[in-house]
Order: sequence, then C-alpha cells, then structure tokens
Amino acid sequence: MPISKGEKLPDVTLVHATSDGPNQMQASEFFAGKKVALFAVPGAFTPTCSAKHLPGFVEKAAELKARGIDEIACTSVNDAFVMNAWKQAAGSDDIKMLADGSATFAKALGLDADFSAYGMGTRSNRYSMLVEDGVVTQLNVEGPGEFGVSSAEHLLGQL
Repeated sequence: MPISKGEKLPDVTLVHATSDGPNQMQASEFFAGKKVALFAVPGAFTPTCSAKHLPGFVEKAAELKARGIDEIACTSVNDAFVMNAWKQAAGSDDIKMLADGSATFAKALGLDADFSAYGMGTRSNRYSMLVEDGVVTQLNVEGPGEFGVSSAEHLLGQL
C-alpha cells in the first residue's frame, strides 16, 4: 500500500550524491524541520526524466524556494555516482540528488515499480510530493508512461 498524505516518511538510509562522493544519511535527518519538494524518477538519464522532469525542477527552483520550499530533492533507483553525474549534466546545485540504489526508499514508500520488461528491474514510480518535517502533505503519483502531475509546475500549483 503506497504512502498517503498525512503519513510520516519511512526512516531509511538515503545517499546524497556529492562531488566528494556518496554521503549516507537517514531520511528522518534530511527531512527534519524542513519543507521539501521531493520528486522521483524511474532512472537518471532516461528520456522523460532528462528531457522534462529534472529540467522542470531546475527551471522552477527559484519559484519553489520563493514559495517556502527549503530543499528540492530528486530520488531515483540509481547509485550516487550516476546521480551526481546527472546533476552535473543538468547544471543545477538547487537540486539535492538522493540515490536509492537498492530501491529501499521506493519500496518503503510503496512506490516501487517493476521495469523488468525494459531491462531495468525494480525502480521507483514517477511522483512528486511535498514533505513538511518528514510528513507527506501532497502526493502526486503518475500512471504508467505518464508525466504531468509530478511536474514542478503542478507542485507549484499546490503551494
């Protein structure tokens, strides 16, 4: 059963991708005391993720922060090195890249998806959410092959 509005995020280990290498942290620490715009993609460098999803959040970062967002974070079932390379390719320090290499976070949220038919194994569903002090206040999960409600524009409309 997927996480719902009003529920606290699971306290699993996430890996923040940095230029100095992987930095492990607990979800409870990262989300504590902050208003976070979190979005998830099935895979770094994949077509929709690279052409629309991440660029939308890069483009709207200043607007999100002007409306009270403390952090913008992206998670994907990729390792920290891939997430950092994707961040460098996107050209924005406004987005914290959170690697979920073993899909632990995606599974704990109930938002994992089987992409085996595409040779990708277990991945995350595409979604966005607003998280306030570790509690989900908005959740926007896409249907298979869709992109719309998880966009930065849609999330901005929910603020």
